[in-house]
Order: sequence, then C-alpha cells, then structure tokens
Amino acid sequence: MTTRDTRYVQAGSEPHRRHGYVNPPIHRTSTVLYRDTAEMAASQADPLKRTPPVYGRFGTPTGRAFETALAELEGGHAAVATCSGLAAATTAVLSFVRAGDHLLVSDSVYMPTRRFCDSLAAFGVRVEYYDPAVGAGIEGLLRPETRVVYLESPGSTTFEVQDVPAVTAACRPRGITTVIDNTWATPAFLRPLELGADVVVHSATKYLTGHADSILGAIVCSEDAFPAVRGAAMRLGQCAGADDLYLGLRGLRTLGVRLGRHQQQALDLAHWLQQREEVAEVVHPALPEHPGHRIWQRDFDGASGLFGFVLRPHFGRAAVDAMIDRLRLFGLGHSWGGYESLLVPADPLTHRLPGTWRDRGPLLRVHVGFEHLDDLKADLVEGFAELVRRQAGC
Repeated sequence: MTTRDTRYVQAGSEPHRRHGYVNPPIHRTSTVLYRDTAEMAASQADPLKRTPPVYGRFGTPTGRAFETALAELEGGHAAVATCSGLAAATTAVLSFVRAGDHLLVSDSVYMPTRRFCDSLAAFGVRVEYYDPAVGAGIEGLLRPETRVVYLESPGSTTFEVQDVPAVTAACRPRGITTVIDNTWATPAFLRPLELGADVVVHSATKYLTGHADSILGAIVCSEDAFPAVRGAAMRLGQCAGADDLYLGLRGLRTLGVRLGRHQQQALDLAHWLQQREEVAEVVHPALPEHPGHRIWQRDFDGASGLFGFVLRPHFGRAAVDAMIDRLRLFGLGHSWGGYESLLVPADPLTHRLPGTWRDRGPLLRVHVGFEHLDDLKADLVEGFAELVRRQAGC
C-alpha cells in the first residue's frame, strides 16, 4: 500500500483517461446531452446511479476527481461535494433526521451549524447539546428516537477533543448515525471513519483548498451511509462549482506539505505564547497541559495551525480590541486554513451550556499561516504592548 504522502498526489488522478494531462479539465456545464431516448429514459428512472451524470448538477468529471480523491484519503466509500462547509453539515444531518427524531450535538460545534440545528425545532426535530467531554457517557443521553449524534473534534473555538471511538461504539449497536466535522485535522491528521464514524463533513474552504480563494464543502461516507447522503444532496439541489472543485483538488495535492508547515509554525507560536505574562492559558490539543491531550495523542497524527489562547482575566474588552487593531500581520477575519495568519476574538459563553466552558478571561482564536515566525512574534509583541498600555489607561 502506498503512503499517505503519495496518495495526496495520486488519489483521483487518471491522466491516462485525459490524453496524459496531469490535471483534469474544469467542466463548466449544465447541459449534458443524451445519446438517444433510451439513455434519457434510463437516467430519469434512476438518476443517482447514472454514470456518467447526465446533468451538471448531478456531477462532472472535475467533481468526481475531487470526490474520489478525498474519499480515498479519508478511507471512505464515496464522497459528495457541496457548495460550502455549512452545506455539507446541513445536508449530512438532513440525510438522516425526520420530524419526531432526536439529534445530539456537541456543545462545542461550529456556530453556523449550531444555528442550523436550533432551527430544526420548527420541523419537529428535538435537538440537545452535550458536553464534548462526555465520552462513553453519551450512552446515558441516547433515546429510542435518537437518530444522529453530531461531533466536532477538536471543538470549534474552544478545541475540546472528543473520545470519538467511545461515542461511536455507543451509537453503532443502536443504529444511530454518527456525523463528525473533520475540518480542523483533515485526513492528514485524523480519519474518523477508522474510529467508527459513519459520515465525515468538511469545510473544504479551509485546509483542503488551502489558499483562501474558494468556498467548498464535502461529505465523506461509509458504504451504508452513502445512499442516504447522496440522495439528500440531490433532493436539496446541492452541487459545487467547477472552479471551486478544481481548486479543492489542487489543494489536496499539497495537503500533507502544507499541514506539516502549519503544525510546526503553530506549535512554535503556542510554546512562545505560554511564556508571555499577558497569557493565562494556551488552548492547543498538542500541548501536554490540554485536557484532551491524551486522546489527541491516541487518535490524531498531528495538529493543524488553528488554536486559542486566553488572556489574563483583568484585561478588558477595550484593551483587547486595541491589541487586535494594533496587529499588522495577523488579519482580522473569520475564515482560516489559508496561507495567511489570522486572529479573532471569541466569546463561547454567549451560547455554551453551563459548565462546559468556564470563564477564564478573554479568548482569542489564532490561525498561524506561513509568514516567518519572527515576524509574527514581533507583531504580537507590539499588540501585547498596546494591550497593557490601553489597560493601564495610558
């Protein structure tokens, strides 16, 4: 079997079917012509099984190349591309829940996903949030009507690491589908299907594409889960643009190299931040002090470039804002996963369950890009100086 580094380059690649060209063409199309009326009738009878697709929304060679490559890297049966990461999350959930069902969602989940899950109450779906540290205790939260458990590990913003095998082991015998967001780790560092998950979702906008120039989502499925997800995606009109799919496939080719660099840069900066007197805590799963470090060591092959750090609690909002505004290299933006460094304030207490995230002080989320670390540290030094100065009222 080839190593993962080789699969990043080779997965989904069929140059011999493209006259030897290494990269697939970008198929921008809606109409695909049938050869005859018999072919049209066959496709209308079962459009989901039609190969090749006979309408652009059902897929193109560009999309199939991306989906095939990602499914191979995740160890899945097949993948479905969507127009965004949120679309991947919503489509995955809607593939399995119906009115009267119970949906369990990690309390640390990506906020747009949380808002979507909250909206399901209007359609008769009971949504309940659980402590991401629950582990095997998830069994006590399962009900006869529970259909889906939605995980995210590490958690968005607060980076709790979940015991995925314990959760999936409790769900599988009951026929409960487990869906997990793997955007942070990517298949470079975590393959949840190997840990028992049924469905993996990605905001491919982030690390999979990797250049801050595309909006794209993806769902990777086990063989049992794929028909439901593929069917739901078609009914919901889900499809991704040809250019975004091409950029996603391009990003997969360098995923291993890029994630290795993100990991190295972020760990170096995390250790540096631990020495700063303005910082009370660094929230990074790869640090031994992190509560989920043991699980991270067991399940993950590495850590990406996104983590958090908590400032001393005496720093007020105005001083924190002044610090952020002083930064020149860390951009102020809500996406991440590209080559550029970002830093944003976070306030998980506005929506978290009581007790799952205690108030430690101002929390900042940082994404470490490819700028030179000396320059990034110098930028933060100036920001910290402004933080202290503004807090002192100077």
